Amino acid sequence: MVGVAVLCALLGAAFSAVGAALQHSGVQDVGDLSLRRITTLVRHRRWRLGFSVLVVAAAMQVLALALAPVTVVAPLAVLALPITALIDVPRFTPGFAVAVLAATAGVVVFVAIAAGSAVAAEVPDRVVLRAGQVVAGVVCAFAAIGLFRGGTTRALAFAAGAGASYGLVAVLVRDVATSLPRVPWVSVAGLVVAFLVGAWLIQLGYTSGPADLVVAGQTVVNPVVAAWIGAVLLDETGGAAPGTGVALVASAAVSLVGIAAIARFHRLRMADRTRPAPRS
Repeated sequence: MVGVAVLCALLGAAFSAVGAALQHSGVQDVGDLSLRRITTLVRHRRWRLGFSVLVVAAAMQVLALALAPVTVVAPLAVLALPITALIDVPRFTPGFAVAVLAATAGVVVFVAIAAGSAVAAEVPDRVVLRAGQVVAGVVCAFAAIGLFRGGTTRALAFAAGAGASYGLVAVLVRDVATSLPRVPWVSVAGLVVAFLVGAWLIQLGYTSGPADLVVAGQTVVNPVVAAWIGAVLLDETGGAAPGTGVALVASAAVSLVGIAAIARFHRLRMADRTRPAPRS
């Protein structure tokens, strides 16, 4: 079942990348996302197509979460990053390519380590509430940074807030999917709220930065948060070897360094665009 779950997660990552690129294009066409322009965005053809593709991606990810532990499945979402970069960035520099590979490889290693030790666990209501409180604090912190900063920092902050929300969503989706026919209403309510918050923060991120940067922030923070909930609150890795935790933290750190390098690449690219041409 784990193999099927991984395949579904990979397909979900590919669809996520295409959907992100389409939605980013729609948001850029609409411009500032004031309440008055929301209806304009929803009517935008590319944005709606992107939404449809993301629905398919979500279905793949839900199926994957129903078949394997959160710690194994959630990190595979980061594979949307190199696909989005190929779509969104016309010319790669060697440094940018290395940054994308670092962000992606860090999570791939994370998955390889976690897959050997993670065991699926039930998600009691008390863990849902505890996880919701922690994630809400993280999301508010990133949203505050996004509101008071601009440019790539604003885009990355909103993306990271969305990633934290989606990390909680991954855990709650697995709980709901594996609890049927019983319906865990606390998880359902938390899932809906976290998904809507994450979706809105993603759109705000698209107004301030390129699609690959937003996808990078979201897809790396997402599995880190989901894996933290799985490992710490659900004890999915309780039987792991003593050095597993260190290896997981190190691989996550590699991904975060890759994201920082991606943000720097776009910051420099934007600076080059705004720099006045030299006088002849």
